[in-house]
Amino acid sequence: MAATSNMDCSDFLEFQDALQKMRLLDDKIIYLLNTTIPTESFKGQADPTVKCKDLFQQIQSGHSQREIAIKKCLNAARERLHKLKTQKDMGQEDPLLIKNLRKEQNRLRLLQSELSVEEIVKNRTTQVYYERCRRFYKPNMDV
Repeated sequence: MAATSNMDCSDFLEFQDALQKMRLLDDKIIYLLNTTIPTESFKGQADPTVKCKDLFQQIQSGHSQREIAIKKCLNAARERLHKLKTQKDMGQEDPLLIKNLRKEQNRLRLLQSELSVEEIVKNRTTQVYYERCRRFYKPNMDV
């Protein structure tokens, strides 16, 4: 969770880069499953149940951390947007204020789309995980 507490929400591209680094496990899920689940000839050398359980916990932790980070930045953007709208509603028609308002609205849309991307990544990873590990480990969760 330490990765989420120091994420900078002010620069969207930097935030996106940090999320991309946090998604490495999801990007490499097929490789990880291939190395986690032994073939028939190596079955005696590794316990697939333990390995699938550990991998599941890593996946869940990553998903949780990224969701917390995205929602934290979403809330911060909503708060900044609310302040800017309040200033505008109070009669301040400063061109810089309007520019900042539009910029913040765009940032909010980008963060909302990032939340959608996260849902897609999460579903893909979970589906691949269950296809390969369902015989060895079944967590008590909805898929």
